[in-house]
Amino acid sequence: MDLHGIDLNLLVAFDALMAERSVTRAGARIGRTQPAMSAALARLRALLRDELFVRGPYGLQPTPRALDLAQPLSDALAQIQQTLDFTQEFDPASSAATFTLGLSDHPAFSLLPRLAPVLQETAPGITLRVRSFTARDDAIGMLDAGEADATIGVPAAPAGRILSRPLFEERFVCVLRRGHPAAGRPLDLDRFLALSHLLVSPENDQFGMVDAELAKKKLKRRLGLTLPQMYAAPAVVARSDLIATLMRGVVASSGHADALCLLDPPLDLPPVPFVLSWHRRNDAHPAQHWFRDFVAAQAGA
Repeated sequence: MDLHGIDLNLLVAFDALMAERSVTRAGARIGRTQPAMSAALARLRALLRDELFVRGPYGLQPTPRALDLAQPLSDALAQIQQTLDFTQEFDPASSAATFTLGLSDHPAFSLLPRLAPVLQETAPGITLRVRSFTARDDAIGMLDAGEADATIGVPAAPAGRILSRPLFEERFVCVLRRGHPAAGRPLDLDRFLALSHLLVSPENDQFGMVDAELAKKKLKRRLGLTLPQMYAAPAVVARSDLIATLMRGVVASSGHADALCLLDPPLDLPPVPFVLSWHRRNDAHPAQHWFRDFVAAQAGA
């Protein structure tokens, strides 16, 4: 007997017939008409080469073959139902799942110290793997390849298969070491341009957002140092006469805020948005949905 092509609905029908001992009541139990149940019974008889149920004074009576099959098939259907129910619900407290989160530098420094202890308390069996990326479009590659369940960074180029939700924004501040001659008064554009600047460019550009705004005014600043690691910048500024224009959260998370003077930039610089992104194929999965909501909650979104 070849069962490779068996219709699971036939097994559901068999289980209902065992429980009700009536074609009509069995059909009502699983939402089928009496003719549909009769057809299912005929297919089962042909498939299993046994009458399975015969009419008796108190309804359908199972044959020995049906009795042999009843408990194993009932157990199998219950296991399938349990599996399907599990995929529709997710209990983080009892889960041993592993999630991979792709992070650019700033979310790694600012978010992980808040996220890790809450995750350990809420879901002690879950393992969190963190992967880093630098260029914003690298996040799309990670999600396409299944190398990350979600990523956090500045928005990448639009892609229909990649979904996202906003998490937070970072505003820019100018930072100087405490005691710097320019640190004691508001910063105007002339004093700003007279200073030697530190440029942070994770993507190794020599032209940042500040330079773009200055170019609109046909102005240019002098760069004294460029580096790709944004979290090195506060320490460098705290020990030099350089000025840097950094995200406020970078300064706050750097451990050097007390050694720095924060000033408003003399330029209109828009805030930097950070978004949580994921692939559309993961959108509806309950565990993935929980993970995204958990990360967003720790980010204050």
